[in-house]
Amino acid sequence: MRAIVIHAAKDLRIEEVTPQDLGAGQLRLRLATGGVCGSDLHYYNHGGFGAIRLKQPMILGHEVSAYVTEMGDGVAGFSVGQLVAVSPSRPCHACKFCDEGLHNQCLNMRFYGSAMPFPHIQGAFREELVADVAQCIPADGLTPGEAAMAEPLAVTLHATSRAGQMLGKRVLVTGCGPIGALAILAARRAGASEIVATDLSDFTLGLARQVGADRTINMGTTPDGLAEYSAAKGTFDVLYECTGAAPALAAGIGALRPRGVILQLGLGGDMVLPMMAITAKELELRGSFRFHGEFATGVGLMQKGLIDVKPLITHTVALHEAEAAFKLASDRSLAMKAQIAFS
Repeated sequence: MRAIVIHAAKDLRIEEVTPQDLGAGQLRLRLATGGVCGSDLHYYNHGGFGAIRLKQPMILGHEVSAYVTEMGDGVAGFSVGQLVAVSPSRPCHACKFCDEGLHNQCLNMRFYGSAMPFPHIQGAFREELVADVAQCIPADGLTPGEAAMAEPLAVTLHATSRAGQMLGKRVLVTGCGPIGALAILAARRAGASEIVATDLSDFTLGLARQVGADRTINMGTTPDGLAEYSAAKGTFDVLYECTGAAPALAAGIGALRPRGVILQLGLGGDMVLPMMAITAKELELRGSFRFHGEFATGVGLMQKGLIDVKPLITHTVALHEAEAAFKLASDRSLAMKAQIAFS
C-alpha cells in the first residue's frame, strides 16, 4: 500500500509500505481523507520545529477519516463500510497523568506522525490503517472531509475548555489559519459575545468573517489596528494566540483587559514574553496542547449541525498529487485547509 513519507525538508515521497496486522479490539480502515496540518508543514518545509527534528523517514498525517473494512475480535458497534473519524491520540492509560485524567499529557503518548520520540511515531497518511477501536468515532452523516476536520476542531475545543466560562466574553483571535478559524467557531458555540480576529492575509481574514468573526484586522496593512482595544488597560477577556509568533502575542496582551486569559495554541518555538504587562494586568497564561475527550465532542457537534467546518476546506487533491496539498497549505494567500483524497 502507498503512504506519504517525509525524509527531510522538501523531500516528500509516496512509497510502498507494509500493511499492519489486525489485532483484537482494532479496526482495519481504508483511508478516505487526510488534512495537512501545521506540524506536517513544519516537517515538510523545515524538517521539524524547535528542537524536534526528523531523524528517520516518517509517515506524515494525523487528521484523517476512513472507512471500516474489517473488525478484529471483540469489536462491536461498527459495520463494514462505515465512515469513522480517527483520533490520532493514543495515550497509554497507565502513566501518572493518564491516571489523573490528563490523557493529552500522557508520558507514553503515541500520536500519529510525531518526531518527538525516537523511533518516530509513524503517521496516518497511508492507504490502509489499523486503529484501536477507542480511536474511531462513527461519522455517519458527515462527508469524509468534515470527518477529517475533527482533529483540529478538537484542538480548539480543548483550548476553549481551558479558557473557562466563555458566555458573554469578548474574544481576540490572533492568527486565522485553520486553528484560528476553528477557534472562532468554538468560541462562538461556547457563548462569546464578540470576536475580533487578526492575521496578515486578507484571504484567511475573509474566511474568518465567514465563520463568525465580528471584525477582522490585517496587522500587515494596519499595524496599529488593535490600538483602540488597548486603551484604558485593554478590552478583551480571552486571547486565542494561534500564531506562535512573539509580535502577535505582544499585541494581543496589550489588548487584553486586566485578569484576561491567554490561551497559547501556536507552536512557533520559545518566545520572549512581556512579563511586566502580564504581571501588572494580572493576566493568566494558559497553555493548550492537543486534546483527548474533545475529539468525540467535535464529531458530535458537526453531526448536529452546531459547527460547520465546510467553508474551511478550500482544496482537495488526489493522493498522487500529495505534495501539491503541502504547497497549497503553505500559502495562506490561497488556502485554508488542504486535504488529500485517498479514496
